[in-house]
Amino acid sequence: MRRFTSLDLQRNTARVQEAAMREGATVSYHGRDRLVILSIDEFERLKRRDKAVIAMEEMPEEFIRALQEPYFDAGQAALDRLMDE
Repeated sequence: MRRFTSLDLQRNTARVQEAAMREGATVSYHGRDRLVILSIDEFERLKRRDKAVIAMEEMPEEFIRALQEPYFDAGQAALDRLMDE
């Protein structure tokens, strides 16, 4: 996903749109991410995926094991700190 500033979006809208169509784009304001721009196809795909439901009986055994034994990567601790802010 490409990163742009809000100034990039104002001055180079076409370039930001092109990047969003290819791989998605993040737009920041004062150094903080504010927006994500996606193609409509990617947005629709994510919406469909969000609504997918699988019965536990149909779930692959490896998924069930992964849920029973969660893995914590120490590199994700920074994400926990963001949630605490």
